[in-house]
Amino acid sequence: MRKLWLGFAQVATVIFAALYLFSFFRTVSVPSGGAVSVVNTATPVAPALRSAMSVSYSAAAKTAMPSVVNIYTAKAVPRNRGWPFNPPSDYGEGAPMRATSLGSGVIWRADGYVVTNNHVVEGADEIVVVASGRPPLSARVVGTDPESDLAVLKVDATGLAAIQRGGNSHLDVGDVVLAIGNPFGVGQTVTQGIVSATGRNHLGINTFENFIQTDAAINPGNSGGALVDTAGRLAGVNTAIYTRSEGSIGIGFAIPVDLVASVADQLIAGGRVSRGYLGIQTQELNTEQAAQLGAALPGVLVAAVEVNGPAQRGGLRPGDVIRSIGGLAVADAADLVARTGSAKPGDTVALQIERRGAAKSLGITPGQRPSMTQPKRSAQH
Repeated sequence: MRKLWLGFAQVATVIFAALYLFSFFRTVSVPSGGAVSVVNTATPVAPALRSAMSVSYSAAAKTAMPSVVNIYTAKAVPRNRGWPFNPPSDYGEGAPMRATSLGSGVIWRADGYVVTNNHVVEGADEIVVVASGRPPLSARVVGTDPESDLAVLKVDATGLAAIQRGGNSHLDVGDVVLAIGNPFGVGQTVTQGIVSATGRNHLGINTFENFIQTDAAINPGNSGGALVDTAGRLAGVNTAIYTRSEGSIGIGFAIPVDLVASVADQLIAGGRVSRGYLGIQTQELNTEQAAQLGAALPGVLVAAVEVNGPAQRGGLRPGDVIRSIGGLAVADAADLVARTGSAKPGDTVALQIERRGAAKSLGITPGQRPSMTQPKRSAQH
């Protein structure tokens, strides 16, 4: 029995070997000259399939990169007196030092307007913009908006590569985005990630917050640079990261392009941003307070009213609970800040409130929000 099995195994091996050799030599042709040539029988990959197998965002990067600039700033800072921290120098004891920093920016208009973060240029007495294919250009500040952390610069140049703009309505969680800037001064760099979240607020970074969150690597030096979609259109301006190591850990934030456009266009037109102002201080309404006031959640509690301010003139009182403004429900104090700021000074807006459990409607005419030299992170509207 064992001999029969061994014989069968040998016969099977010979058959399989013959089939393999037949299959192999089927691909070999011998021309009349006697030279052997091997014919490739592999199925060719269609161009469309090859494209799908190799995903690239180079077209988007090439579209947007010429519109992103490097920004270098310098300012005088006091020199601390006393050895050993600041030893005497040729500048004299206590003479001011020059501090330099770097960031990024986005060419907003071809005639020389550049958008960046306010914190990139804040306090600088010398600003230089370096655009692709251009010599370094001296820049001046057209206007700043610390509450959104945006600023507009102007350089004496024309024919610049203005960024193509997208819109926040087309951006969804999971969409691929590219971050372009000058991290750590190494030179223009492109990183890739996705939109992790939209509408991020309550971060305590700016007064007006509506951030795009992304895991595209954003590092020091990227501030003011572009976050673009896969068509190379501006989706936002990179402004901050959450980090414990001064480097990216995959949680970055960008100011959405719709807000950038509103602020930049106002700064270019008049050097300042016009926002509505009610003259109130608020606090979040918790469950216990809502029960005491006989109010439903959500809502925002009015804690104080500015004397002779727009809110007081319109009939708003401390203890009132604001339910909606301009017909839109108010979710929390941050939402009220945003909705109040977007109101046009001088135009009456409708407020729906609750006062001691009773619903009331008020018409209030917002004033001009005072200019802030630093972001106000308290709930003032």
